[in-house]
Amino acid sequence: MGLFKYLHLENAPGIDWEMTPEYTFGTFESWGGKERLRNNNELFYYFFIDGWGETPKLCLMERAVKHARILAEILAPEDMVRRCVQDQGKVAHFERTFAINQELKDWLIKNVIESDDDSLVLPLQEEEKPEIVDSGLPKRGEVSAPVTRVWLPEDFRELDEADVAEAVNRYNFPDQERNPGGFFPHLLVDNGDRQTVSDMTTGLMWQRTGLDIMSFRLLKIAVERLNREGFAGFHDWRIPSFEEAMSLLEKDRLANEQYLHRCFSPQQAFVFVNSPRKRGGYWFVDYKQGRAYWASGTIPGGFGRLCRTDEELRR
Repeated sequence: MGLFKYLHLENAPGIDWEMTPEYTFGTFESWGGKERLRNNNELFYYFFIDGWGETPKLCLMERAVKHARILAEILAPEDMVRRCVQDQGKVAHFERTFAINQELKDWLIKNVIESDDDSLVLPLQEEEKPEIVDSGLPKRGEVSAPVTRVWLPEDFRELDEADVAEAVNRYNFPDQERNPGGFFPHLLVDNGDRQTVSDMTTGLMWQRTGLDIMSFRLLKIAVERLNREGFAGFHDWRIPSFEEAMSLLEKDRLANEQYLHRCFSPQQAFVFVNSPRKRGGYWFVDYKQGRAYWASGTIPGGFGRLCRTDEELRR
């Protein structure tokens, strides 16, 4: 029948055999790596190995700038999949997706791509998830227990890797690369407007959604526009500092597949912070991988989630 026809994707452009999990950052998240996309809706299809579970799985991915979904699991021989993973050696804690090797590519072409037997293709039905879910948080005013306040730096400043590591350790942020056992005790409350939540610990109010992919320059313009319009009734929104954005990290990956509370939109998986890198680029906080990283801030490549000082909590 053919793989794409079986998955009801007759107009798909075909498999991109050169695309790998390693290349996806440059292609889809920083728009400056492997190739430049023509538009935000351009779709790519590639095979990869999902190694997050006990048994690694061979999967077919559909990917775009703001879209990623696993279309199917491919029932390849388990020993072949494990061999591919083992051949890639030791990887960092947050890297659990792997490129396929030549052996798997040859097997896929013979048994899946050029075969009419679709028994090896297990389509995955992705559950539709709302962008914003009921927060499950206590309402503003319902928290009566004493709260230990933590005032985080909020100024624009340059950071190098040593500065980032020092901040992660100072506040015990659960960065999965630098401090995977960390825990920051944020205490979020629902402001009841479906637009914002506030953190009793830091005294910050946060957007529950965010701003679309853009450069740092365009992000600043968008902040000015939201402040003119008075988003959620306020005119003092700003790009968070490195520490402020890191304070939202959860210590474990949650049901939204991010290290971020589900009261926030999952669409802004990695966000700019108000800190350039000393030797070039900008720092980001990646809620999907649970870590900080740096990339270019001069080409489209980042989302924004704004914050402001919640004066009522800081009194």
